[in-house]
Amino acid sequence: MARQPGHSIVARFSIEAVRCIDAAGRAVGPLPGFAADKRELAALYRGMVLTRTFDQKAVALQRTGQLGTYASSLGQEAVAVGLASAMRPEDVLLPSFREHGAQLWRGVAAEELFRYWGGDERGSDFAAARADWPVSIPVASHVPHAVGVAWALQLGGAPRVAVCVLGDAATSKGDFYEALNLAGAWALPVVFLVCNNRWGISVPVERQTAAGTLAQKALAAGIEGIQVDGNDVVAVREVVAGALDKARRGGGATLVEALTYRLGDHTTADDASRYRDSAEVSARWHEEPVARLRAFLTAQGLWSKDEEEALLGECHAAIEAAAEAYRATPPAPPTAIFDSLFATLPAALEAQRREVARRGGD
Repeated sequence: MARQPGHSIVARFSIEAVRCIDAAGRAVGPLPGFAADKRELAALYRGMVLTRTFDQKAVALQRTGQLGTYASSLGQEAVAVGLASAMRPEDVLLPSFREHGAQLWRGVAAEELFRYWGGDERGSDFAAARADWPVSIPVASHVPHAVGVAWALQLGGAPRVAVCVLGDAATSKGDFYEALNLAGAWALPVVFLVCNNRWGISVPVERQTAAGTLAQKALAAGIEGIQVDGNDVVAVREVVAGALDKARRGGGATLVEALTYRLGDHTTADDASRYRDSAEVSARWHEEPVARLRAFLTAQGLWSKDEEEALLGECHAAIEAAAEAYRATPPAPPTAIFDSLFATLPAALEAQRREVARRGGD
C-alpha cells in the first residue's frame, strides 16, 4: 500500500542470524572466547559423539524388539549439546523428544533414557538433574509448562532460567503462541529454543507457515528472536549463553531458532523415503555437526587420529554398558501404571490398583 498523508511507520524489525564455523569446518569470523580452549571444544565434540553413539544403539535396540518406538536425533546433536553446555546446573530443561544429547550432558544416565524409551516410567526418575522435566511427546504442550516454571523461578528470586526445546511444527500450535505472549508480558526468565529440522513428520516447514523465519514469531510477543546455525555447536552455545545471561539479568525471554536437519526418519515407526527425496538428505549430510567440529579441530591441530579412536572406544563402551544395564533391569510390575499418575490416587483408581495387585500385579 502506498503511504498516504498521515500514514507513518511505527516499528521495524530484523532477525539476526549467527554462525561461527561453516560446513567445511572453517571459522567465518571472530570466535567466542571459549572456542580458544581445546578442552572446551573437545568436551563439546565428546558430547556430540556420545549422543550419536547412544542414538545408534537405541535404533539398533528398537529394530531388534528391545526398545519401543524411538525418535532419532541424528544430525541434530549440536543443538542439544550446544544448549546444554550453555546452561547452569540449577537451570531447568524442558525437552521435547530429541534432546538426548542435552539430557546426557546434564547428567541423565543413558541407562535411564533406554528405560524411558523402553516404556518404563522409572526412566524418567532421574538420579541427577532432578529439576529437569521428562521427555515430552505431545507437540507444544510443554511450552506453557515452561512459562509456569519460569514464573516460579522468577517468584523465587534466584537467577535461574527455564529452557524449553521444541520442534518447528510446535510453532504452529496455539500452546506456543499463548506461552510466548505470557513470557513477554511478564518478562519471564525463559529461553524457547526451536529446533527447526525442516520437517514436521512428513510436512516440510514451508508448508507449515508463511513466516520467512520461525525466529520472527517472537516479535508479536514483544520478545527477542534470533536465528542460529543449528549445525554449529559453537554458535549454538554462544547464542543460548547470551539468551540465558539476559534472562538472569531480568531481561526477559528469548526465542532462538536453530536451523538444522533431521537426517533420519521422524521416528522408528516412520519411513521418510515416502515423502522426502534421498538426494535432499544426501546433500544435508555435508552440513552435519559432528564432522564439522572434527574438521575444525583437525585443521587447528587440536585433534589427532589417536584421540579420535580413543573417544570412539570410550563412547562405545559407555553406551554398551548402559544398554546391558537396561536389559538386565527387572520389568516393572503391572501396578506401576498407576504409580506415576497422581501424588495420591483417586479412590476409583486406588480400587483398580488393588484389583491389579490382587490378581498378581505386585
